[in-house]
Amino acid sequence: MTLEVDLPETEHETVRPEGAGPDSGGPGDADGSGRGGRRDRRRARRAGRRRRSPWFTIPASVVAGMIAIAVLTPLTVGARIWYQARHDERPRSDAIIVLGAAQYNGRPSPTLKWRLQHALKLYRDGVAPAIVTVGGKAPGDNYTEAGTGRAWLIQKGGVPASKVFAVPVGRDTLESMKAVGKEFDRHDWSSGVIVTDPWHGLRSKKMAEDNGINAAASPTRSGPSVQTRDTQLQYIVRETGGYLSYVLLGKSVHTPDETIKRVHVDPSESPPNR
Repeated sequence: MTLEVDLPETEHETVRPEGAGPDSGGPGDADGSGRGGRRDRRRARRAGRRRRSPWFTIPASVVAGMIAIAVLTPLTVGARIWYQARHDERPRSDAIIVLGAAQYNGRPSPTLKWRLQHALKLYRDGVAPAIVTVGGKAPGDNYTEAGTGRAWLIQKGGVPASKVFAVPVGRDTLESMKAVGKEFDRHDWSSGVIVTDPWHGLRSKKMAEDNGINAAASPTRSGPSVQTRDTQLQYIVRETGGYLSYVLLGKSVHTPDETIKRVHVDPSESPPNR
Protein backbone atom coordinates (compact mmCIF):
# COMPACT_ATOMS: atom_id res chain seq x y z
CA MET A 1 0.00 0.00 0.00
CA THR A 2 1.26 3.44 -1.00
CA LEU A 3 0.69 6.46 1.29
CA GLU A 4 0.44 9.80 -0.50
CA VAL A 5 0.88 13.01 1.52
CA ASP A 6 0.20 16.52 0.18
CA LEU A 7 2.97 18.84 1.26
CA PRO A 8 2.22 22.63 1.45
CA GLU A 9 3.67 24.67 -1.27
CA THR A 10 6.38 27.08 -0.19
CA GLU A 11 7.50 30.20 -1.91
CA HIS A 12 10.84 30.11 -3.48
CA GLU A 13 13.22 31.93 -1.26
CA THR A 14 15.85 33.94 -2.93
CA VAL A 15 19.24 33.39 -1.54
CA ARG A 16 20.80 36.74 -0.82
CA PRO A 17 24.43 37.39 -0.28
CA GLU A 18 25.55 37.60 3.24
CA GLY A 19 24.89 40.96 4.82
CA ALA A 20 22.06 41.90 2.41
CA GLY A 21 18.68 42.60 4.02
CA PRO A 22 15.30 42.08 2.39
CA ASP A 23 15.01 45.75 1.41
CA SER A 24 18.52 46.16 0.18
CA GLY A 25 19.30 46.43 -3.48
CA GLY A 26 22.21 44.07 -3.47
CA PRO A 27 25.47 43.25 -1.80
CA GLY A 28 26.45 46.91 -1.72
CA ASP A 29 23.24 48.07 0.05
CA ALA A 30 23.84 46.55 3.45
CA ASP A 31 24.43 50.00 4.96
CA GLY A 32 21.02 51.29 3.71
CA SER A 33 22.56 53.66 1.18
CA GLY A 34 21.05 52.00 -1.89
CA ARG A 35 17.50 51.47 -3.16
CA GLY A 36 16.37 49.92 0.11
CA GLY A 37 17.58 52.91 2.08
CA ARG A 38 15.76 55.30 -0.22
CA ARG A 39 12.54 53.31 0.21
CA ASP A 40 12.92 53.47 3.98
CA ARG A 41 13.35 57.21 3.89
CA ARG A 42 10.26 57.65 1.69
CA ARG A 43 8.21 55.52 4.06
CA ALA A 44 9.41 57.59 6.98
CA ARG A 45 8.43 60.84 5.28
CA ARG A 46 4.96 59.51 4.40
CA ALA A 47 4.47 58.32 7.96
CA GLY A 48 5.48 61.74 9.23
CA ARG A 49 2.92 63.44 7.03
CA ARG A 50 0.21 61.05 8.14
CA ARG A 51 1.03 61.72 11.75
CA ARG A 52 0.77 65.56 11.36
CA SER A 53 -1.25 66.96 14.24
CA PRO A 54 -4.83 68.15 13.60
CA TRP A 55 -3.96 71.14 15.74
CA PHE A 56 -1.93 72.31 12.74
CA THR A 57 -4.03 71.17 9.78
CA ILE A 58 -7.41 72.48 11.01
CA PRO A 59 -6.28 76.08 11.77
CA ALA A 60 -4.30 76.16 8.53
CA SER A 61 -7.39 75.13 6.56
CA VAL A 62 -9.51 77.75 8.31
CA VAL A 63 -6.99 80.50 7.60
CA ALA A 64 -6.72 79.46 3.94
CA GLY A 65 -10.50 79.50 3.61
CA MET A 66 -10.76 82.95 5.18
CA ILE A 67 -8.11 84.32 2.84
CA ALA A 68 -9.94 82.86 -0.15
CA ILE A 69 -13.22 84.45 0.97
CA ALA A 70 -11.56 87.81 1.63
CA VAL A 71 -10.07 87.83 -1.87
CA LEU A 72 -12.86 86.27 -3.92
CA THR A 73 -15.84 88.11 -2.39
CA PRO A 74 -14.78 91.65 -3.44
CA LEU A 75 -13.74 90.37 -6.85
CA THR A 76 -17.14 88.73 -7.35
CA VAL A 77 -19.03 91.85 -6.24
CA GLY A 78 -16.87 94.05 -8.47
CA ALA A 79 -17.63 91.81 -11.44
CA ARG A 80 -21.37 92.05 -10.71
CA ILE A 81 -21.14 95.85 -10.52
CA TRP A 82 -19.32 95.95 -13.85
CA TYR A 83 -21.88 93.60 -15.43
CA GLN A 84 -24.86 95.61 -14.14
CA ALA A 85 -23.32 98.86 -15.41
CA ARG A 86 -23.20 97.43 -18.92
CA HIS A 87 -26.95 96.84 -19.03
CA ASP A 88 -29.73 99.33 -19.74
CA GLU A 89 -32.93 97.84 -18.31
CA ARG A 90 -36.17 99.43 -19.51
CA PRO A 91 -39.13 97.21 -18.59
CA ARG A 92 -42.59 98.75 -18.48
CA SER A 93 -42.93 99.95 -14.89
CA ASP A 94 -45.11 102.00 -12.60
CA ALA A 95 -42.61 104.84 -12.21
CA ILE A 96 -39.15 106.10 -13.07
CA ILE A 97 -36.99 106.84 -10.01
CA VAL A 98 -34.41 109.61 -10.40
CA LEU A 99 -31.83 109.38 -7.63
CA GLY A 100 -30.70 112.70 -6.26
CA ALA A 101 -27.49 114.56 -6.90
CA ALA A 102 -26.30 118.04 -5.98
CA GLN A 103 -28.30 121.14 -6.78
CA TYR A 104 -27.13 124.72 -6.57
CA ASN A 105 -29.71 127.19 -5.28
CA GLY A 106 -32.50 125.34 -7.04
CA ARG A 107 -30.65 124.49 -10.25
CA PRO A 108 -29.53 120.95 -11.09
CA SER A 109 -25.83 120.17 -11.02
CA PRO A 110 -24.48 118.60 -14.24
CA THR A 111 -24.82 115.13 -12.73
CA LEU A 112 -28.44 115.70 -11.68
CA LYS A 113 -29.27 117.29 -15.04
CA TRP A 114 -27.93 114.25 -16.93
CA ARG A 115 -30.13 112.01 -14.81
CA LEU A 116 -33.20 114.20 -15.38
CA GLN A 117 -32.63 114.25 -19.12
CA HIS A 118 -32.31 110.48 -19.18
CA ALA A 119 -35.48 110.07 -17.11
CA LEU A 120 -37.31 112.44 -19.45
CA LYS A 121 -36.32 110.29 -22.42
CA LEU A 122 -37.55 107.13 -20.66
CA TYR A 123 -40.83 108.88 -19.88
CA ARG A 124 -41.30 109.97 -23.48
CA ASP A 125 -40.48 106.44 -24.65
CA GLY A 126 -43.36 105.13 -22.55
CA VAL A 127 -41.28 103.18 -20.03
CA ALA A 128 -43.43 104.48 -17.15
CA PRO A 129 -46.32 106.94 -16.76
CA ALA A 130 -44.82 108.75 -13.75
CA ILE A 131 -41.48 110.05 -12.48
CA VAL A 132 -40.30 110.17 -8.87
CA THR A 133 -37.46 112.54 -8.01
CA VAL A 134 -35.53 111.78 -4.85
CA GLY A 135 -33.17 113.55 -2.47
CA GLY A 136 -33.06 115.91 0.47
CA LYS A 137 -30.81 118.91 0.96
CA ALA A 138 -27.42 119.57 2.47
CA PRO A 139 -27.07 121.75 5.57
CA GLY A 140 -27.51 125.38 4.59
CA ASP A 141 -29.31 124.65 1.30
CA ASN A 142 -32.64 126.29 0.53
CA TYR A 143 -33.75 123.73 -2.03
CA THR A 144 -33.97 119.96 -2.05
CA GLU A 145 -32.61 117.71 -4.78
CA ALA A 146 -36.07 116.21 -5.27
CA GLY A 147 -37.79 119.58 -5.56
CA THR A 148 -35.16 120.89 -7.95
CA GLY A 149 -35.51 117.81 -10.14
CA ARG A 150 -39.30 117.99 -10.17
CA ALA A 151 -39.26 121.66 -11.14
CA TRP A 152 -36.82 121.02 -14.00
CA LEU A 153 -38.93 118.17 -15.40
CA ILE A 154 -42.06 120.31 -15.34
CA GLN A 155 -40.58 123.59 -16.53
CA LYS A 156 -37.86 122.39 -18.91
CA GLY A 157 -39.12 118.93 -19.82
CA GLY A 158 -42.79 119.68 -20.19
CA VAL A 159 -43.93 116.78 -18.01
CA PRO A 160 -47.37 117.39 -16.44
CA ALA A 161 -47.09 118.30 -12.77
CA SER A 162 -49.51 115.51 -11.91
CA LYS A 163 -47.01 112.97 -13.27
CA VAL A 164 -43.97 114.06 -11.25
CA PHE A 165 -43.66 113.26 -7.54
CA ALA A 166 -40.93 114.64 -5.30
CA VAL A 167 -39.61 112.68 -2.31
CA PRO A 168 -37.40 115.28 -0.58
CA VAL A 169 -35.82 112.85 1.85
CA GLY A 170 -32.34 111.41 2.17
CA ARG A 171 -28.70 112.35 1.91
CA ASP A 172 -27.67 108.83 0.94
CA THR A 173 -29.17 106.10 -1.21
CA LEU A 174 -30.48 103.94 1.61
CA GLU A 175 -32.36 106.74 3.34
CA SER A 176 -33.84 107.84 0.02
CA MET A 177 -34.91 104.34 -0.97
CA LYS A 178 -36.74 103.84 2.30
CA ALA A 179 -38.72 107.00 1.57
CA VAL A 180 -39.34 105.95 -2.04
CA GLY A 181 -40.67 102.59 -0.84
CA LYS A 182 -43.27 104.42 1.27
CA GLU A 183 -44.20 106.61 -1.72
CA PHE A 184 -44.69 103.51 -3.85
CA ASP A 185 -46.93 102.00 -1.17
CA ARG A 186 -49.00 105.17 -1.10
CA HIS A 187 -49.66 104.93 -4.85
CA ASP A 188 -49.97 101.14 -4.82
CA TRP A 189 -46.99 100.86 -7.20
CA SER A 190 -44.75 97.81 -7.32
CA SER A 191 -42.16 98.35 -10.07
CA GLY A 192 -39.69 101.09 -10.93
CA VAL A 193 -36.77 101.91 -13.22
CA ILE A 194 -33.89 103.60 -11.39
CA VAL A 195 -31.90 106.33 -13.13
CA THR A 196 -28.44 106.78 -11.66
CA ASP A 197 -24.76 106.39 -12.55
CA PRO A 198 -23.73 103.06 -14.15
CA TRP A 199 -21.66 101.80 -11.21
CA HIS A 200 -24.41 102.68 -8.73
CA GLY A 201 -27.00 100.44 -10.39
CA LEU A 202 -26.42 97.21 -8.48
CA ARG A 203 -26.45 98.78 -5.01
CA SER A 204 -29.46 100.99 -5.70
CA LYS A 205 -31.42 98.02 -7.09
CA LYS A 206 -30.63 95.96 -4.01
CA MET A 207 -31.80 98.73 -1.69
CA ALA A 208 -34.97 99.31 -3.71
CA GLU A 209 -35.82 95.62 -3.70
CA ASP A 210 -35.29 95.47 0.06
CA ASN A 211 -37.92 98.21 0.34
CA GLY A 212 -40.54 96.36 -1.69
CA ILE A 213 -39.82 97.70 -5.18
CA ASN A 214 -39.35 95.39 -8.17
CA ALA A 215 -36.46 97.44 -9.54
CA ALA A 216 -34.54 97.75 -12.79
CA ALA A 217 -31.69 100.15 -13.58
CA SER A 218 -31.24 102.41 -16.60
CA PRO A 219 -27.95 104.27 -16.09
CA THR A 220 -26.80 107.53 -17.57
CA ARG A 221 -23.77 107.46 -19.87
CA SER A 222 -22.41 110.92 -19.08
CA GLY A 223 -20.38 112.36 -16.27
CA PRO A 224 -17.07 111.86 -14.46
CA SER A 225 -17.82 108.26 -13.55
CA VAL A 226 -17.57 107.10 -17.17
CA GLN A 227 -14.86 109.37 -18.55
CA THR A 228 -11.74 107.18 -18.35
CA ARG A 229 -10.86 103.61 -17.46
CA ASP A 230 -9.01 104.80 -14.36
CA THR A 231 -12.08 106.72 -13.22
CA GLN A 232 -14.31 103.73 -13.91
CA LEU A 233 -12.03 101.49 -11.84
CA GLN A 234 -12.13 103.96 -8.95
CA TYR A 235 -15.93 103.97 -8.97
CA ILE A 236 -16.11 100.17 -9.19
CA VAL A 237 -13.81 99.88 -6.15
CA ARG A 238 -15.88 102.46 -4.26
CA GLU A 239 -19.17 100.80 -5.12
CA THR A 240 -17.78 97.39 -4.16
CA GLY A 241 -17.11 98.73 -0.69
CA GLY A 242 -20.52 100.42 -0.58
CA TYR A 243 -22.36 97.26 -1.62
CA LEU A 244 -20.54 95.09 0.93
CA SER A 245 -21.10 97.72 3.63
CA TYR A 246 -24.83 97.59 2.97
CA VAL A 247 -25.16 93.81 2.63
CA LEU A 248 -22.95 92.96 5.61
CA LEU A 249 -23.58 95.90 7.95
CA GLY A 250 -26.81 97.45 6.71
CA LYS A 251 -25.10 100.80 6.17
CA SER A 252 -24.98 103.15 3.21
CA VAL A 253 -22.21 105.40 1.95
CA HIS A 254 -22.46 109.08 1.19
CA THR A 255 -22.95 110.73 -2.16
CA PRO A 256 -19.97 110.50 -4.57
CA ASP A 257 -17.65 113.48 -4.76
CA GLU A 258 -18.78 114.26 -8.31
CA THR A 259 -22.23 115.23 -7.05
CA ILE A 260 -21.03 117.86 -4.58
CA LYS A 261 -18.64 119.82 -6.80
CA ARG A 262 -19.40 123.51 -7.05
CA VAL A 263 -20.25 124.86 -10.48
CA HIS A 264 -20.89 128.34 -11.78
CA VAL A 265 -24.53 129.40 -11.61
CA ASP A 266 -25.79 132.24 -13.77
CA PRO A 267 -27.23 134.74 -11.25
CA SER A 268 -29.51 136.18 -13.91
CA GLU A 269 -31.60 133.04 -13.91
CA SER A 270 -34.42 132.84 -11.40
CA PRO A 271 -34.48 129.66 -9.29
CA PRO A 272 -37.31 127.19 -9.72
CA ASN A 273 -39.82 126.32 -7.06
CA ARG A 274 -38.59 124.40 -4.08
